[in-house]
Amino acid sequence: MVKKTKEAFTWIINILRKHKISFQISGGFAANIYGSNRPLADIDIEVPDEEIFKIQNIVKKYIIYGPKKYKDKEFDLLLMTLKYKGQEIDICGINSQKLFNKQRKKWTQEKNDLSKATKKKIYNHIVPVISLKDLISYKKKISREVDLQDLKKLTK
Repeated sequence: MVKKTKEAFTWIINILRKHKISFQISGGFAANIYGSNRPLADIDIEVPDEEIFKIQNIVKKYIIYGPKKYKDKEFDLLLMTLKYKGQEIDICGINSQKLFNKQRKKWTQEKNDLSKATKKKIYNHIVPVISLKDLISYKKKISREVDLQDLKKLTK
C-alpha cells in the first residue's frame, strides 16, 4: 500500500485539534520539515502522556501498538502507533519520556516543553514543530544512523 502521508497527517491533526490536545511534531518528520531529505518512516507526534488516552477510542481501528509503555535501545516512553492509509503515526507521551544518550551512555529524562515549539506550515496546516535546537539535541543524544543523516542536513 502506498503511504498517504498528507492524508494521514491531516486526519490525525484534525483529531488532535478537535479534542484540544496539545502536541508538537518531532522525529524524522520534523527533520524533513527543517530540510532533511531522507525518506520518511513515520509521523512522530508528542503529546502529554494522559492525552494519548483521550483519543484511544476514536482511533482504535487504526491502532497497531499500545497505548502502552515502549522500551528499546533508544526510547523508554508511552507510545501508541497508528496506521492510516499505509502511513504509520507514532503518538508519544512526553511527560515520562526517556532517551538513551549514547554520548553519556545513560538514560536521560527528556524535558520537553510544548510551549517552545515553532509554528510551521505543513500541508496547509499551521502546526507546532519541535524547535530546531531541541531537535538537534535529541538527534545527537540517540545518534542512530538516521539521526546522523538528519544532523548532516540540520547543522549546515
